[in-house]
Amino acid sequence: MSEIKVNSIKGVGASSAAITVNNSDGTCTANITNNLSNRNLVINGAMQVAQRATSATGVGIKTIDRFDTISSGSQAVTQSQDTDVPTGQGFSKSLKFDCTTANASPNSSDFFSIRYKIEAQDLQQIANGTSSAKKLTISFWVKSPKTGNHAFGIYKADNTQRQNTKTYSVSAANTWEKKTITYDGDTSGGGIDNDNGAGVYLDWHLLSGSDYTAVDSTSWINYAANNWAYGHAVNVFDNTANNFYITGVQLEVGSVATDFEHRSFAQELALCQRYFYNHVTYVSVEQAIANMQAYNGSAAYGNIFFPVTMRANPSIDATSGSNYYVIYGNATSTYSNSIAVERVNVNGAEVYTTGSYTQGYAYFARTRSGAKVSFSAEL
Repeated sequence: MSEIKVNSIKGVGASSAAITVNNSDGTCTANITNNLSNRNLVINGAMQVAQRATSATGVGIKTIDRFDTISSGSQAVTQSQDTDVPTGQGFSKSLKFDCTTANASPNSSDFFSIRYKIEAQDLQQIANGTSSAKKLTISFWVKSPKTGNHAFGIYKADNTQRQNTKTYSVSAANTWEKKTITYDGDTSGGGIDNDNGAGVYLDWHLLSGSDYTAVDSTSWINYAANNWAYGHAVNVFDNTANNFYITGVQLEVGSVATDFEHRSFAQELALCQRYFYNHVTYVSVEQAIANMQAYNGSAAYGNIFFPVTMRANPSIDATSGSNYYVIYGNATSTYSNSIAVERVNVNGAEVYTTGSYTQGYAYFARTRSGAKVSFSAEL
């Protein structure tokens, strides 16, 4: 039997060994550059969680958690959580953009982009702004109605604003394709602050006027509007028949795109709830909000505790309307048009509603048709 005995295995030109061997017991240690878990810096990249809604129309309205849109122009788009996914990759959901009003001749200032923001303190490992700055690799699955070059950019917000934009080419229209792009580490620009603000923005450009494509940003440069979408050459929204889909978004440290890290729905939901927490939404019957107590004859107060610590003190995101809420107690029911916040922190909130109550009595509040109570601490 042939046998090879080595102390280590090292790549040509490498400074350290890829595998080292313990000579006494024969065990080996591999130098793994990507963590086996928690590799993906993107939350909800498989588009599983949609706490707000599964479909929405309008600018700045979110469906899939953590993914946003920014736009200017005459195009109108409905976004939704969809079941059209690449075959055999383990995905069940995608984010869909359906063009409902076309913008066939966009102005130079028109644009539409999918945006994802990463919290700054989650990016300290990339050593941005230092001589040791690490590479980043983005991978994702896309189904576009357009062939040709689509731009994807990374924008760094802290200190000196920096931009790096590259393109990926779609070979076949309306066909799922996997794309991978690697970015060099940025050694300039003052780095990313170690705080809970936005450190990096990821932008998928679907429509970009000439105001944003004039200056080459294929390597890291100081941000300006005219280098934001350099290289983008298609208009996804030139026809109402057009649909754009994306899923399987993964950003990881290093130059290698590993297989997508499928986390459980429960894990993704908990990660999303740091930024947005949907406490209750009316479905078909009244839904419990909180137990309350009447402070006086006109106001009742209660407490809501969040399932995870939120990024920052959130704002309440609650619908209002005629008799949207009902408060029961003292063998009576009182209707209210709104729920408000009196005190709030990263772990919970004191909510209140006004009406006719008996001071000191206990009550409980529920949503009625159309009502919801959510909390937002989005970047």
